[in-house]
Amino acid sequence: MDSFDKWVDRHVTGETPVMLFVYVGIVLLTVLVFNFILRRVLARMEKKALQTNMVWDDALVYAARKPASYLVWVAGFSLVAQIVKSELSTELLGAVPAIRTIGVITCLSWFLLRFIRNAQAAIVTRKIGFGAGADRTTIDAIGQILRILVVISAFLMCLQSLGFSIAGILAFGGIGGIAIGFAAKDLLANFFGGLMIHLDRPFAVGDWIRSSEKQIEGIVEEIGWRITRIRTFDKRPLYVPNSIFANITVENASRMSNRRIKETIGLRYDDIGKIESIVEDIRAMMLVHPEIDQSQTRLATFTQFNEFSLDIMVDMFTKTISGAEFHKIKQDVLLKIAGIIERRGAEIAYPTRINYNGPIPEMEMEKR
Repeated sequence: MDSFDKWVDRHVTGETPVMLFVYVGIVLLTVLVFNFILRRVLARMEKKALQTNMVWDDALVYAARKPASYLVWVAGFSLVAQIVKSELSTELLGAVPAIRTIGVITCLSWFLLRFIRNAQAAIVTRKIGFGAGADRTTIDAIGQILRILVVISAFLMCLQSLGFSIAGILAFGGIGGIAIGFAAKDLLANFFGGLMIHLDRPFAVGDWIRSSEKQIEGIVEEIGWRITRIRTFDKRPLYVPNSIFANITVENASRMSNRRIKETIGLRYDDIGKIESIVEDIRAMMLVHPEIDQSQTRLATFTQFNEFSLDIMVDMFTKTISGAEFHKIKQDVLLKIAGIIERRGAEIAYPTRINYNGPIPEMEMEKR
């Protein structure tokens, strides 16, 4: 820029206003043509990048398209302002170098933010495409931290270009941070709660979590730095401050290894002689069932004489953790148990009541 300033002072200063407009027109036309060529080149590069298996070149080229175009215009208008400044002595045009620097910083920051977001999405898409598990929580956390660093760095560089002392700003920030911490303790609690979620990873995006303490249950859709968005099973969004998770017990149902089938089946008292054979048949059925995990607990036992039934408790674990598959397996198991009971000539008990229609004893008559 300094060499261009010297060229302007040497060739433009003292020229007629007509020549000034000519120089301005040449610069704008050059910027327009160069911008057109740059957009075409980046578009072709993007098409070629999409044909490769790398994710970085796709994210890089796509992120550069718009910021590069705006950067060309920033450079063009700064050149125009420098040419005009050589003819017109005004304090307003003296701010052109600072504005130009802020424009360049803004474009570069915009490019970095787009690149981080595109790379983040591309990494997740590629891992899913190759059948690998994508840790969305870690990827999102790294992306958010990088974006915050870019924004803070750009803000500090812009302040420095405007003549502010960065050292003074940082010193003021250290003193003011204490006051801000007291005023925004809830906000900071949520921030550090989100940080702990990203570090400890009790759950991730896509997990099914629940907590009976706060009536929280649903699928995690987003883990932010202040709140976590959960989609409940009736499709309503639930926004939970991150600080809540530091004080409650959270059950992550998505990380279960098996699903449990535990039922109590009551038989009639008339079938007490058939209990042992029915229990043995249920145990044999569990042993050969293809969807029951044989490495886990399998129980079938007579447990108690209930008020109106003889109770048999069955307890087993399925191999699948899918909800839909689990209910199909559970239905199949219960129907097989019902078939065993029927083949043994027994019946499932239900509450009964005997109506006495004989003569009422004299003692009862006296009471009435």
